[in-house]
Amino acid sequence: MTQRRPSSARWLQEHREDPYVAAARRDGYRSRAAYKLLELQTYPQEHRLPDQAGGVLLQPGMTVVDLGAAPGGWSQVAAQLVGPTGRVVAIDLLPMAPIPGVEVVEGDFLDEAILARLNDFLAHAGQVRSAHVILSDMAPNMSGIPTVDQARGELLAESAFQFAEATLRSGGCLVLKVFQGSSFHAIVAQARQLFARVKLIKPRASRDRSPEQYLLGLGFHR
Repeated sequence: MTQRRPSSARWLQEHREDPYVAAARRDGYRSRAAYKLLELQTYPQEHRLPDQAGGVLLQPGMTVVDLGAAPGGWSQVAAQLVGPTGRVVAIDLLPMAPIPGVEVVEGDFLDEAILARLNDFLAHAGQVRSAHVILSDMAPNMSGIPTVDQARGELLAESAFQFAEATLRSGGCLVLKVFQGSSFHAIVAQARQLFARVKLIKPRASRDRSPEQYLLGLGFHR
């Protein structure tokens, strides 16, 4: 019998005792990450722009794209918040079970053919720039080699920015998972070129030991 590594045992114990894991089971969310987005949802109240009268990130009737969506916790929250008059499009390499109110594109976000398909999927009445909000909770597959993992993270962030430039409406918003590292300040600087306001937030639902933060870009300008 293979002996479980101490790190695995610690993770299992932490998972069992995690209040957000218990809450996700209770509330029917597919992952504890749903509570990160729910917290980010109200953050613009303190930093609202003229086109965000409601002071929240996701509003009824919006079009939202969820990049790296599996298993679907953020897509569930987004669908609830934009309501039946809104639209949520989720993309991931992994297959996702259907979610009411969510359209799923299965494929690699970095693949040009899949990206073109996603853009066609979003186009409405000839309007390519149709997204109000882009969500990206994507993280690279960690190799354990810092330089490799950093490069993979940079590629995901750059791809999210390129997609935002091609897809967001004027005044739109981006939520992007970022990690501390050598490229962190460059990523933030790039965001400031694209958005009127940029904030970095670590939601309470993020584990203390996690180096993740969320970059919130408000007020996209072309």
